Amino acid sequence: MPFLFVLALGGFASAFSLRTTDPMLPILAQDLGVSLSEAALLSSAYTLPYAVMQLVLGPVGDAIGKSRLIRLSLIVLTVGIALSAVAPNYWTVLAARVLAGSFAGGVIPAALALVGDRVPYAERQFAISRFLVAVILGQMSGSAVAGAMVELTGWRPVFALAAAIVGVIAVVSVLFLKASDETRTALSFADARDRYRLVLSNPASVFVFATVLGEGILMFGAFPFVAPMLAGHGATGSFEAGITIAAYAVGGVFYSFVVRRLLGTLGQWGMMRVGGLLCGLAYVAAAAPVPWPVVSLFFLVAGFSFYMLHNTMQTQATELAPTARGSALALFASAFFLGQGLGPMIYGVGADAIGLTATFVAAGLLIMTLGFAAVRLIRRI
Repeated sequence: MPFLFVLALGGFASAFSLRTTDPMLPILAQDLGVSLSEAALLSSAYTLPYAVMQLVLGPVGDAIGKSRLIRLSLIVLTVGIALSAVAPNYWTVLAARVLAGSFAGGVIPAALALVGDRVPYAERQFAISRFLVAVILGQMSGSAVAGAMVELTGWRPVFALAAAIVGVIAVVSVLFLKASDETRTALSFADARDRYRLVLSNPASVFVFATVLGEGILMFGAFPFVAPMLAGHGATGSFEAGITIAAYAVGGVFYSFVVRRLLGTLGQWGMMRVGGLLCGLAYVAAAAPVPWPVVSLFFLVAGFSFYMLHNTMQTQATELAPTARGSALALFASAFFLGQGLGPMIYGVGADAIGLTATFVAAGLLIMTLGFAAVRLIRRI
């Protein structure tokens, strides 16, 4: 079985489990006897450990081998999701989500680093784009399956199904993701510190990580505000918001089909400039007084162009420190998820201060600047 296909399955599993909780929050709150805000912590209990544990799992992957880390992470992720399905109360569900989120973060960054190890640079961005398709499909299907099932079966069967899917993929990884060509080294605090120091000694790393932090804040921070924003465009509820956010992911799938042609036409740096420009324009256009289906089309364009920028940054991250790729991709993922955590708070402040329309316009203008600034700063190194 091709190693890239096995890695794609692992990326799908991690992304699928990431998005299952979001559409179930009202039912989780009702069944567990907590408020909606407390139920929302079940999502944070997954994403925050996901971001923080990157700093631990990155050096672990470099030390024990990235394939071994992926296999171990998928196994523990399966256990965490299964415990979520049988946990008797809110606090035990919360603890199970922390366990699952902590090790879900050991899959995608390690897989990207493994692509960097095994795929020549000339083909790497194309390979990463194919891997991203699996991640995007995992995000889309996790939310869709959970939303469709929970009304019929309740939330426990949703977690049980997710555990079964991830468990099967964990078995596949154990059988087919071999680590025979990966060296093992002793894991120590000093070794981890030295690897991170090596990554950060590359002056380009600061600008790469700052760019993906900005992506997380400006692009993904908008998602919780899509529903109230669409209310001004004739939408009536979460259904339209779900379609609009899904359109963002569909744009990413379209990108994966044409990435080779884009690379040949624009090159990496041109893709970053055009990607930031188009994504920013899409956010500005979404604030215009148009019907909500048109806004969905703008989000499709935003998703397509986001991956033009983000996929290039992922490829750059694989070259920051070739002997410590696991640590480099861990810092990359940590910065990206930190941005996703900060983004909604910043959008919320903007919405209160200047209104949602002006906030989307301001974000769009900043996104346009992001791509051009990142190219200028990284190429100057």
